[in-house]
Amino acid sequence: MPLQLSTELGQIFVTDNCIAVIAGSAAMDCYGLVGMASRKQLKDGIAELLGRDNMSRGVEVRRENDKLQIDLHIIVSYGTKISEVAHNIQSKVKYVLNEVIGLQVDQVHIFVQDVRVS
Repeated sequence: MPLQLSTELGQIFVTDNCIAVIAGSAAMDCYGLVGMASRKQLKDGIAELLGRDNMSRGVEVRRENDKLQIDLHIIVSYGTKISEVAHNIQSKVKYVLNEVIGLQVDQVHIFVQDVRVS
């Protein structure tokens, strides 16, 4: 079910896929991120690195009680501080979704699925 925003000119409907693509693109701009990881697929304990062609595959959008929650499954670069990379991604995703769509994001959850040498 798409998110519905009301303006003085009419209604705006934003799909969860659109929100996921914007969140994934915002995350990819952050230092220390190698890429998005598949949410479901692990091969021999190694997360599948997704290409830039489909940013929404590593992102899950949930709405609970009119609050928006974003789950990002990521792969970080070896040698970076994971907590700093995660915090930067959380801040960037919240900021971009607020500025681009006008959404107030309640929580951004980061799932680090792998570390890779970039």
